[in-house]
Amino acid sequence: MKKTASMILSAALCVGLLAACGGNGGSTESAAPAESSAPAQSAAAALSGTVSTNGSTSMEKVMGALIEQFKTVEPGITVTYDPTGSGTGIEAASNGSADIGLSSRGLKDEEKANLTETVVAKDGIAVIVNPENGVEDLTVEQIAAIAKGEITNWSEVGGADGEIAFIGREAGSGTRGAFEELTETVDSCKYTQELTSTGAVITAVSTTPNAIGYASLSSVEDSVKALKVGGVECTEETVLDGTYAIQRPFVFATKTGSTLSEAAQAFYDFAMDPANAGLYTTAGVVPANS
Repeated sequence: MKKTASMILSAALCVGLLAACGGNGGSTESAAPAESSAPAQSAAAALSGTVSTNGSTSMEKVMGALIEQFKTVEPGITVTYDPTGSGTGIEAASNGSADIGLSSRGLKDEEKANLTETVVAKDGIAVIVNPENGVEDLTVEQIAAIAKGEITNWSEVGGADGEIAFIGREAGSGTRGAFEELTETVDSCKYTQELTSTGAVITAVSTTPNAIGYASLSSVEDSVKALKVGGVECTEETVLDGTYAIQRPFVFATKTGSTLSEAAQAFYDFAMDPANAGLYTTAGVVPANS
């Protein structure tokens, strides 16, 4: 009897000890593990820096679309665009004052000696007249004759009597260079006005009844009328299929043998990514990669 009482007392003591040690009604669940003192793995560092681009004024809409969208992908990178003209942009890429030079013509052989040319898009050069002009279509040969001063009156090409005013870009402009090369009028054009931007040419033609000029397809506005050339309208489709005769490349020029900064390389890759081809289309040109 004493032995039985002793065993009951011992069991009671064991239960008490378990309760005193924090037992929860006999549960065998383990306590939650302590948090690790090791630091969490850091996310990959975002890119930052500045990318300088310089050159063609005709590429303004293209660059605007690329820069705006790129900012959403790499907010730490600032891309600047200085519309100084193709010649200046090519020189800036050559002397290292710009990461990327912008040209609205193909590079010349001497320029390719230390620069790499990357075509990012194709652009039609629209031949534009005042909306009141009754002429709708000219051949490349007629356009060249007008540019060289061999045809001086609209009546000679089926229009109303009126002396033609030929308006174009300044020397060194990529648009001018491409127009003159494509119409075979290099160094032989007779300009009434030579202006320093595509926008200025459009404004001058829109306010001069007998004017004719040229401008990037992407820049053409309702204030002027784009002529057919050889019966073909200047559109994205005719530039892409090659049926429109007066077209030129949009070019990124980078210094050969020099490595772009991480920021500049990221922007270059973004511009060349086929997934971003729609940005060029939105800007009114035909993407090189799609």
